[in-house]
Amino acid sequence: MHISDDKFKEECGVFGIFCNEDNVDVASVTYYGLYALQHRGQESAGIVVSDGEKLNCHKGMGLVADVFDKKVLNSLTGNSAIGHVRYSTAGSSNIENAQPIVKEYSEGSIAIAHNGNLVNAKLVKDHMSKCGCCFESEADTEVILNLIVDSKCSKLEEAISDSLKNIKGSYALVVLTKDKLIGIRDPNGIRPLCIGKIGKSYILCSESCALDAVGADFVRDVLPGEIVVIDKKGIESSKFTKNIECKTCAFEYVYFARPDSTIDGINVYKSRVNAGKILYRESPVEADVVIGVPDSGIPAAIGFAEESGIPYGIGFIKNKYIARTFIAPSKELREKSVSVKLNPLKMNVEGKRVVIVDDSIVRGTTSKRLVEILRKAGAKEVHFRVSSPVVKCPCYFGIDTPYRKELIGANFSVEEIREKIGADSLAYIDISGMIESFGKKNRKDYCLGCFNGEYPMPTPDKEYDTTIV
Repeated sequence: MHISDDKFKEECGVFGIFCNEDNVDVASVTYYGLYALQHRGQESAGIVVSDGEKLNCHKGMGLVADVFDKKVLNSLTGNSAIGHVRYSTAGSSNIENAQPIVKEYSEGSIAIAHNGNLVNAKLVKDHMSKCGCCFESEADTEVILNLIVDSKCSKLEEAISDSLKNIKGSYALVVLTKDKLIGIRDPNGIRPLCIGKIGKSYILCSESCALDAVGADFVRDVLPGEIVVIDKKGIESSKFTKNIECKTCAFEYVYFARPDSTIDGINVYKSRVNAGKILYRESPVEADVVIGVPDSGIPAAIGFAEESGIPYGIGFIKNKYIARTFIAPSKELREKSVSVKLNPLKMNVEGKRVVIVDDSIVRGTTSKRLVEILRKAGAKEVHFRVSSPVVKCPCYFGIDTPYRKELIGANFSVEEIREKIGADSLAYIDISGMIESFGKKNRKDYCLGCFNGEYPMPTPDKEYDTTIV
């Protein structure tokens, strides 16, 4: 079991730039933006560039650096672009489902890239297929694009607004035409999207870390239910619905986002350190050293150490050279494969009472192996602390979560989980403590569905009307 196999899988990352200057290489800027968002998806990558007349697309399977080289980037010339990195949550992992997706419409070509997941995609797709609409991929993103292309509205912005009335779920979208870059965020703002500026160019992207990567300044987050249209005249904003209720995904702060990002006014690194401090206050323990599971568990471990006064130490050395293409081990070695990615720093744990802090426990398989590794390295006691609440439910909004039957927190008590992973003690942060770590104490501002089963909208497809408006 690899360390990444016992985590929620990434969603996707989107990036877009519209340039009002002649000396900006938009393809290269998009490349570096996607590189900064690589943590959000490693299955495929793509860039579409507009030269003011037509769209030129290149995409492929693999990491950003594998899909693009200098020759490809030099062929993508223009003044605006969108890009995408993908982890499949709807549709299998193949080139047909790679994004951005490009289609022809009445005014020329249009491209779209999507982070999120539609809960009524199948019903809408079935309805449109019966009406003669053709689909070339399994991705729910194509459902959105076909709704826009088939809209009877004459203006693109109106066609987009009209199309969004028919979809339910999470979406942060970037749309590109020959002369416009458009950003859209769903009415609940479940998935992040922000605006940046570099010189006279505007940027849209999933996380602010991508702005830093290309030297852009953060302007603001796209608001839930907002459409942002960028063209040569500048930037315009409008709301496509009045039914707006911010429900940012709590797991963005816990695990998904890079720690150097700020989402909806909340600094990710600070929130994780805060979670560690609160975790100690909720579940104190006497120990000699606090360690974090690389990488996302480390800020919480630092916070736990600061609040407790227990020294923080490096407990695991992470092999930085193992990518997703790492060859799966033989059956005999599979159970030991965690130590290929993470190896204990024996001198920091031998003979000590160790607190190990991780951001989450999904299946529990990796947690069990980490405890075993620490004990083998000579740890006298192993106390496991988790900087998110117990994960009890699957996600329907763009995270590839296991079925409920595979979630250890859905089927066992905390004490039973402790016994299964072999720790001396186990404690999770409370939901209220997690909310406090964000710095905004109103739990209504977040989607907490994977923790408590309370989702921002009905999840089964059957609860939605299939009438296309």
